[in-house]
Amino acid sequence: MLAPTTPGRPQPDSLWRALAADAPLSPGAPLARDLAVEVAVIGAGYSGLAAAYALQKRGVECVVLDANPVGWGASGRNGGVVSSKFRLSFPTIHKLHGLDTAKRMHRLAHEGVRVVESFVDEFRIDRARFEHTGSLRCAHTERALDAICAEADWVRTTLNDTSMTVQSRAEVERETGSKGFVGGVLSADAGTILPLEYVRGLARGMTARGVPIYESTPVLKMHRAAGDAHVTLVTPGGTVRAKQVIVATNAYSDLTSATSPYQRELVPFRSAMIATECLPADLDARLMVERRSYTETRRMMKWFRKVDGRMLFGGRDAFGKEGQMTGFDALQRAMVSLFPDLADVRIEYRWSGYVGMTFNSLPHVGRSDDATTFCLGYNGAGVAMASLLGQHAAALALGETPELSLLGAPGLRPVPFHSLRAPGVRLVAAWYQILDAIGA
Repeated sequence: MLAPTTPGRPQPDSLWRALAADAPLSPGAPLARDLAVEVAVIGAGYSGLAAAYALQKRGVECVVLDANPVGWGASGRNGGVVSSKFRLSFPTIHKLHGLDTAKRMHRLAHEGVRVVESFVDEFRIDRARFEHTGSLRCAHTERALDAICAEADWVRTTLNDTSMTVQSRAEVERETGSKGFVGGVLSADAGTILPLEYVRGLARGMTARGVPIYESTPVLKMHRAAGDAHVTLVTPGGTVRAKQVIVATNAYSDLTSATSPYQRELVPFRSAMIATECLPADLDARLMVERRSYTETRRMMKWFRKVDGRMLFGGRDAFGKEGQMTGFDALQRAMVSLFPDLADVRIEYRWSGYVGMTFNSLPHVGRSDDATTFCLGYNGAGVAMASLLGQHAAALALGETPELSLLGAPGLRPVPFHSLRAPGVRLVAAWYQILDAIGA
């Protein structure tokens, strides 16, 4: 299982934290009294703050509680890619669930990008540097290129979506500066953002609108007495009585026993990132000239982009634990194999965190009982989807019925043989690395 994480730890020493250092978010005081609200939100990441936004707009009194500072978890550690996709491709969704479902899922995916755009505009989060630059998926073999080209063609002809276009080997090399790819597909409806600045901007906006956010306030216990319409949340400094609770703790649900049951929905994957020193001018001019986000088609996918004149390179690391160097060293080797000119460029930042992966590769939002709603499992595409599904979780908590298609979860759905999930992930990852190595 995932190693428990101690509440109250500082945020990792990431590039995002360094870029935000000149405008730190004022620490929110821990809860130090008892209070009663209509809805309590556990988790001050994208999901939790989006839920608070939807509740505040409806005039519903709410409070947000987090065991750590705002954005301490995945919302402040991720790669900052705003994408209009799910881990499952739309042709696969069509094959498994039919065309109507594929169309609904397609709308939800693109709606997530629109939500990020609207939040950045409404709360004037200019520091988040959101850019609608698109995302280029780079194929490492001809077989992989055929697959993603077929997907782009299906999306264009079946869903009337012209936002995906094919690029040749030469075009991908010109744009990325790497000779490691045979072509690619550009998804225009995507972008990049500074993730920690984005979540902090949301928090500032909600605080300005009167929504209390209590940091360093782990929820240690949730209970409801027989016949009581309220749930009581116990924290070190006080209790919260709420008619409804929204659990938005995702991959960090195991921080306390109160939310640990939600961890059973997830498969653990460590995600690691490295950022170089500022690149020399000639390299900066040759690499990733369109400032997009980039992914590759290997099963153990890597992604990369330029930020602040640096190369940011990330990938899944199923084998290491948080803080270990194994994943970072592997990332640097992978980066240099794609970009040999970076061999002598110093790595200045290294950080990692956990990704909330689900067994069916889709996010889950639903009710675990008549007083508790949850949203989790963004499978590595959480900036847009968490911003959207947090609002849908709020709607569910208020008894509404938003259009969720395959994302609606009829209660908790624990991963089968959950106690074996960590060794299982390592076995699968090892197999994927073998297949990637042989080009299968």
